[in-house]
Amino acid sequence: MRTSRGSWSVAGLVAGFAGLAVSYCVAMVLTTRDAPLTSVAEGVTRLTPGPVVERAIGVLGHWDKPVLLLMILLLSAALFAWAGLLARRWWWAPVIVYAVLALVGGIAVQSQRGAGTIDLLPVAVGLATWLVCLSLLTEPLRRHEQATEPGAADPGLPASPGPGTADHTRRTFLIRTGVVVAGAVVLGTVGRVVGTGRRHVEEARRLLRLPGVTEPRAPAGVRVGVEGVTPWVTPADAFYRIDTAFVVPTIDPDDWHLRIHGMVDREVMLSYRELIARRVTQAWVTLNCVSNPVGGDLIGNAWWSGVRLADLLEEAGVQPGADAVLQTSDDGWTCGTPLAALTDDREAMLAVAMNGRPLPIDHGFPVRTIVPGLYGYVSACKWVVEMKVTRFADIEAYWTQRGWAEQGPVKIASRIDVPGDGGDVEASGGRVAGVAWAQRTGISSVEISVDDGPWQRAALGRVPSVDTWVQWAATLDVEPGEHTLAVRARDAHGEAQTGEVRDTVPDGATGWHTIRFEAKETVDG
Repeated sequence: MRTSRGSWSVAGLVAGFAGLAVSYCVAMVLTTRDAPLTSVAEGVTRLTPGPVVERAIGVLGHWDKPVLLLMILLLSAALFAWAGLLARRWWWAPVIVYAVLALVGGIAVQSQRGAGTIDLLPVAVGLATWLVCLSLLTEPLRRHEQATEPGAADPGLPASPGPGTADHTRRTFLIRTGVVVAGAVVLGTVGRVVGTGRRHVEEARRLLRLPGVTEPRAPAGVRVGVEGVTPWVTPADAFYRIDTAFVVPTIDPDDWHLRIHGMVDREVMLSYRELIARRVTQAWVTLNCVSNPVGGDLIGNAWWSGVRLADLLEEAGVQPGADAVLQTSDDGWTCGTPLAALTDDREAMLAVAMNGRPLPIDHGFPVRTIVPGLYGYVSACKWVVEMKVTRFADIEAYWTQRGWAEQGPVKIASRIDVPGDGGDVEASGGRVAGVAWAQRTGISSVEISVDDGPWQRAALGRVPSVDTWVQWAATLDVEPGEHTLAVRARDAHGEAQTGEVRDTVPDGATGWHTIRFEAKETVDG
């Protein structure tokens, strides 16, 4: 006696929707963006001709999106049931079905603006869930069919089992189905709760009006006018993100508080409303990660708005002997920041806005710390909730416990953006360009060298402060063929960027960024 086709279809359906539930939960927990299913729906909307979209809106009104999602779910259900039926005859057939569905989901996710590799994780986890759950649910069905076939391949199974064997396999199938369904419901609920929390905070962020915060206006002359060079202003959705938070904190501004304590005369407690009611300071500041390799892109420049930390620490009354501030994030991450960097003339601040808008959640909303001139691992505390004035001798922070240096001043550095490594440049009059930075002192010059030849000065953009990067550009006149190009910078004191190659550990990489390029002979048209 063979099991019914319905049982195999049910196995496929349950496994399929379990995968969707798990992928949804992972997407919400990672707070990357919408779940893969929603991304597919958005992709369908983008690809649908305008007249069809208008017709759908005219007929369905505000129900157009729910109906589209329902149609995608129904189509998915049909494919899941079909995959279950295929598993009855060919174990590999459902794998192909699931792989195609995962490919569609992955393409839809990656087509979203600002999508990164992490956004594919929910798709990958959903695919793994499909395969595992389908195998788990079809195993008792397969055993039952093998057992009921005369001359079954497994000599340990009776050719004609009694009612007890049939009942056992049926119970196993039902129990496993129930467990998978229950797990999917739980994970779907968790995802919804987490997603609701993020959506609530996103809405609170959207409605915020921050007094004193202005839109960014790049100063005149900062751009060198070479196509392909890194923009002087880094948009928020293109700004690098490095943190240890597996689940990004989502904090309602009404729930945020900062405590300043430790070696102070008066403990300070601040609410979000109290913070934004203070005088706002704004500055262009370049941030870069200590993990940024030579020529790397873990760096960005933005217009930050917030409240100066020097004023807050003065109100607290720092006691003699203190030389550090241990900052703590809402997720428990810590960094030890030199007290002097928070109290001198630099624009160290509790930032509430980035490029004229409230901080994005992934970049520390509602409040983060910005300290020019220091690598982020010792200064840039996102979702900051506590600051303890102390001594370096008495603390260990997250990364210093893992072998990184106690203090991390940003090193002089430069990068070639145009051409890319292996790219082409016109042999005569070809333009090369990039960026350089030396925070707290500024860049006085940038030099390039072709094929280890003499260093030649590049032209620089004009920048508003020493705490931002600067664009540079130069014109080449070389023989056609393959060449190397190196770049180095000098700070305002004339100190040259070192060519000694060192790793990022313990306090930042060093060395000259060097690329290979091919000079093409100019053909007059």
